[in-house]
Amino acid sequence: MTQDGGGPFDTLESAYEFVSLLREAVDDAYATVLDEAARAVETKGAERRVDALRLVDHKLNSLRQNVLASLILLNDLRTLQRLLLGERKGAAAPEES
Repeated sequence: MTQDGGGPFDTLESAYEFVSLLREAVDDAYATVLDEAARAVETKGAERRVDALRLVDHKLNSLRQNVLASLILLNDLRTLQRLLLGERKGAAAPEES
């Protein structure tokens, strides 16, 4: 549970930040697909495009749910890490006195 300042996944904090950025990118892509789908529905002869965009919508929605679940898990782990590190510091303090 040591924390280095190295790569993007060296700490829970950096992993959480990365997944947060991923969530923003997926949300942006999802909004774009919804806009594209709305335009495609109004376009004559674009049935295949509408079907493809619906599939993309479904896959992006699944990804959004998984990324959100990952954020929740990472947040729980960060909280537990802080709790455990705080308990160790709290337990070590009386011994030093």
